[in-house]
Amino acid sequence: MISKNDIKYIASLNQKKFRKQEKRFLAEGIKTVLEGIESYYPVDLILVTYEFAENNKEILRVLKRKNLRTELINSQDFQKISDTKNPQGIVGVFRFDKLNFSIVKELPKVLVYIDNVSDPGNLGTILRNCDWFGINEVLISTNSAEFLNPKVIRASMGSVFHLTVYDDVDFNLLIELKSKGYKIMCSDLEGENISEIKFPDKFIITLSSESLGPSEEIVRVADKFITIPKFGNAESLNVAVASGIVLSRIKF
Repeated sequence: MISKNDIKYIASLNQKKFRKQEKRFLAEGIKTVLEGIESYYPVDLILVTYEFAENNKEILRVLKRKNLRTELINSQDFQKISDTKNPQGIVGVFRFDKLNFSIVKELPKVLVYIDNVSDPGNLGTILRNCDWFGINEVLISTNSAEFLNPKVIRASMGSVFHLTVYDDVDFNLLIELKSKGYKIMCSDLEGENISEIKFPDKFIITLSSESLGPSEEIVRVADKFITIPKFGNAESLNVAVASGIVLSRIKF
């Protein structure tokens, strides 16, 4: 049985400080939870409402086959946990450990570095785009949104569970990667046409907030600036939209 204190504890995981403290996060919604239970993230608990259990018996059978602890709660308690206006009635509590990129033995050919993207919706969409275009390792700067924020997870449509994400990445890691032969390709309003770029053997694509542009540190170490050609009068492209266009041009 789930107690009131349990509900309070689970609801606290909607806040970053408690996620970091407890090393746990929430994933809400049918698709996201099902993606999560197939990932490398350990599952503590699945909570479903009585209504959800009544209408989704096959999903409950899946959870049972996987021997996942599943508890029923009423809709009022679920609302205390939910981060959405119209919850589907299912949420998972997952465990995580902070990943350390410095111990990675086999470095990928392509990395994406997310620089100063504070909007959770944009970050989640970028992660979804990375997943779509086969970019499996993503670095997130210390000045970007937290990738385990429920809004990021929701916007990623479950792609968080398909990727290896390193957050709070210190800028010095980029310097280290440059010393190992990586070229830094900085996406910006000014630069070479992305359609005409010949990509190097190993490279990092940097994606930055459209309002602020690349950080001074990125500009200082970039090997090449790349841009999406403009034909109209818009001032800039949303970073999430731009990420999809840029990543679509990468050939492995």
